[in-house]
Amino acid sequence: MPLYDATLPLQEGMLTFPGDPPFKMVPFFSSGEGDPFNLALVSMGTHLGTHVDAPAHYLDGGATVDQIPLEVLVGPGLILDMTGRPFVDLRALEDSNLDKHVRVLLKTDNGPRLSNTEFHTDYVYLTEDAADFLVERKVLLVGIDYLSVEAYDNPDAPVHRTLLSAGVLLVEGLNMVEIPAGPCEIYCLPLRIAGADGAPARVLIRA
Repeated sequence: MPLYDATLPLQEGMLTFPGDPPFKMVPFFSSGEGDPFNLALVSMGTHLGTHVDAPAHYLDGGATVDQIPLEVLVGPGLILDMTGRPFVDLRALEDSNLDKHVRVLLKTDNGPRLSNTEFHTDYVYLTEDAADFLVERKVLLVGIDYLSVEAYDNPDAPVHRTLLSAGVLLVEGLNMVEIPAGPCEIYCLPLRIAGADGAPARVLIRA
């Protein structure tokens, strides 16, 4: 089974959710300026590019990214082909081959847009009834191929709150354009930032 990198490269000018801090990297030490080595200063938001949402993202007192159990982040999963749909709702999940998988990644028409620096507000998202269904099925991890699993400008973020309240880890900004749908192995490794509400992650998929 091939090993794929589902991680967006962090770089200046990359796609960013409106209002979030952009990625910046500037020289701090430079051999070209007479320093003995090169070292850069990096600035970015905790929900930039391919990243995880910990419960603390929306829930007061919720678990932070460094408290997420490793067994949630790594293990067998399923990539569901949701291309051609404007959103992923309960019916779409009921019609899928979800079976007993507890790590679910949604491959949608969002994928090609990830490489575009223009943010699209009409991205494919997860509906509230679909979130309820995933909680009922005791799913541990849900991923999607855009910067949010929630519909744009959705008041009170009910999808986030439903999933995070149930302890479901969210992985957003997955680059799955070249990755086939079907069973897979997921290796999701967010930066271990103490007390963080989320963090950029390196996500590898064997499919």
